[in-house]
Amino acid sequence: MMSSERRASMAERRPSTLDRSSVSAERKGSVTVVPHLAGIEDPLPETTPEKVDVLLVGTGLVESILAAALSWQGSRVLQIDSNSYYGDTSATLTIDQLKQWVQDVNQGSMKCYESAKLHISSMMGRGVYRSRDFGIDLSPKILFAKSDLLSILLKSRVHQYLEFQSLSNFHTYENDSFERLTNTKQEIFTNPSLPLMTKRNLMKFIKFVLDWENQPEVWQSYKDQPMASFLVDKFKLEKAQVFELIFSIGMCYNINVKTPEALQRIRRYLTSFDVYGPFPVLYSKYGGPGELSQGFCRSAAVAGATYKLNETLVSYDPDSKIAIFGDGSRVSVSEKVVVAPTQCPENSQNVPEQKYEVQRLTCVVDKPCSEWFGEGEYASVVVFPPNSLKSGNRQAVQALIMGAGSDVCPRGTSVWYLSSTETGPRGEMDLDAALGALEESIMRESSADIENDEGLVEMDNSGHLTLNSVKLGQSFKEYSSRDKLQIIVKLYYKQFTSTPPFEVVDPSIFEINEPNNLATKKLIPGASDNGVLYTPLPSAEVSYDEAITAARILFQSIVGSDDDFFDLDFEDDDEKDQINESAVIDDDEDAKMNMALDVEMSVEPVEFAGEMEI
Repeated sequence: MMSSERRASMAERRPSTLDRSSVSAERKGSVTVVPHLAGIEDPLPETTPEKVDVLLVGTGLVESILAAALSWQGSRVLQIDSNSYYGDTSATLTIDQLKQWVQDVNQGSMKCYESAKLHISSMMGRGVYRSRDFGIDLSPKILFAKSDLLSILLKSRVHQYLEFQSLSNFHTYENDSFERLTNTKQEIFTNPSLPLMTKRNLMKFIKFVLDWENQPEVWQSYKDQPMASFLVDKFKLEKAQVFELIFSIGMCYNINVKTPEALQRIRRYLTSFDVYGPFPVLYSKYGGPGELSQGFCRSAAVAGATYKLNETLVSYDPDSKIAIFGDGSRVSVSEKVVVAPTQCPENSQNVPEQKYEVQRLTCVVDKPCSEWFGEGEYASVVVFPPNSLKSGNRQAVQALIMGAGSDVCPRGTSVWYLSSTETGPRGEMDLDAALGALEESIMRESSADIENDEGLVEMDNSGHLTLNSVKLGQSFKEYSSRDKLQIIVKLYYKQFTSTPPFEVVDPSIFEINEPNNLATKKLIPGASDNGVLYTPLPSAEVSYDEAITAARILFQSIVGSDDDFFDLDFEDDDEKDQINESAVIDDDEDAKMNMALDVEMSVEPVEFAGEMEI
C-alpha cells in the first residue's frame, strides 16, 4: 500500500495557517517535520532523533491527540506507525488500501481484527469507479456539538485542517417502519400522533434530564436498574418513546443499560441540539477519525514532533530506555513509550485484554439515499432497537449513512456503516437483517410507484419532489421491490477492544491507579517499571467521547498533571486577524453562531471560523 494512492484529504487541500515560527524559541533546535501527506509535504526524515521525551507507536486518534497535546506542552515527541498511512485503527482507506488491509487481517498481521470478508462489484473492475473515489472508515464516528473534542478542535486550531457538516436526521426502525426522531419541543407539541399526556410526560423528562445529576432523589433508587424501568415508572412513557430515548437519542446498544449511563448519553444529545443550528451532530468531510488523526498529527509536527511511517517498534529496554526500530535505528526515551495494542512487538506481555467484540458491516451502494437526509445534509443515523429485526436481534444495530456530499463516495452512491455488539454468528445475522431492511426501504422510497402513494411526497415551488416527515414512517411490510440494490463494496469484519461500549463517558475506566488500567501496563517481558503505556482501541461507541478522556488521562500519567493539556495561547496576531475576518457575525440571537461557525445549511458544510467556549 502506498500512501500516495490515498485520496487528497482536507488537510492536503487547505494550506496550513499555523506558521512554524510560532514554535517556542527553546524548541527551534529540535527536528520538525510536517507529516508526509500524499506527497505534498516535506519528505519523511531519513534519520531518527537520538533522544526524545515520549515515543508514540501508532497514529490512531487517541495517539495523535496525545502527540499534539504533548508537543505543544513542550515535550519532544517521536511518533511512528507501521502502516504507510495515518490513522491505524482510526484510518480512512481507499478501496485498494482496504484490499490490502483485509489480506493483512486474514493473515494475522493486523492485530485486534478477525474474519474480514470483502466483496467488490464488477463495477469497480470495469472502471466505473476508481479506488480513490472512496474513503472507508475503519471506525466511523460522529461528533456531538457540545463535546470535549469539539472544544479541543477549536482551542488547538486543528479545525483549520478539517471541514465539517451537520447531521440532524435520526431514524428508529420498529414494526417494519422507519420513524424520524421527534426531538425538539416544537416537534413534540405539533406531532399529531402523540397523545397530550405523552407530550406532557416527554417534556417533563426533557426538563429533568438536562439537570439530572442535581436531582438524585428522582433517579438514585434506579441507579442499578435498567433505564427502561425508570422511564416507565417515573415518567409513564410508552415503548416507542422509551426506545427513541434509549437507542436513537442515547445511542445505546442494550435495553439493560443502567439508568445513570443512559441519562448521561441522552443529555449529551439534547444539550448538543441547537448549539450551532437545528442539529445535534457534526461529522468531518473526506472521512471520519482518519481525518481528525491527520489534523492532530499536523498540529503536533508544527509544534516540533517527528513522524516516521512504515516503521515498527522491535523492542524497548525500560532499564536503558532505548527503543529499537525495524530499520535498525534506535532512540533514547527519557519519559514514556506509548503503544497502540495493534502495533506492539511480538511476544509483548501485559497487553490489555481485548475482550469486547464489535461486529461491523460496511457497504457502498449504488444509490444516493438522499431520502434519508435532512435538507442540505448528506448523512443520517438509523437505529434498529432490540427485537426489531427478522433475526430477533438482542442488541441494537446502528447504521450511519453517508452520502456523496460528504466526499467519501462519488455522486449517485452512498456508504452504509452498520455495527453491533452482538457476538458470534448472531452478530453477522443481525447485520444482514438490518442491511435487508435498509435495502428494502430505499428501494421502496426510490420506486417510480411512490408518486402514486398518497401522503408520501410533496411538491416544492420548483416542481421537485421532496421528502416530508411521514415518508419514512410508512410501513413496507407488504411491499416487494421489483429491483435489486446494487452493492459496489461489502465488507464484514470483527473488531476487538478493551473499552466497554457504555462506560466510555466515565473517566474511571482509564484511572491510572486501578490495577487493570490500560495506562499502567508494561510492554516488555521482565520490565522493572511501568515505562510503557497502552492506548485503548476504538470501542463500539459511535461518538468521539472516549478519545479525549483517554488522551487526557494518558497525558496526566506522562506529565504528572492535566493542567497543560492543550493549554495553548497563540500569540500570532496576524493569524488571529485572519480567523476573525472569516467569522460570521450575526446579530440574530437565534442564529447561535456567536462567531464560531459559518453555516450555510442548504448548500455549504459547517466550518469553524473562530474560537468559542463550548
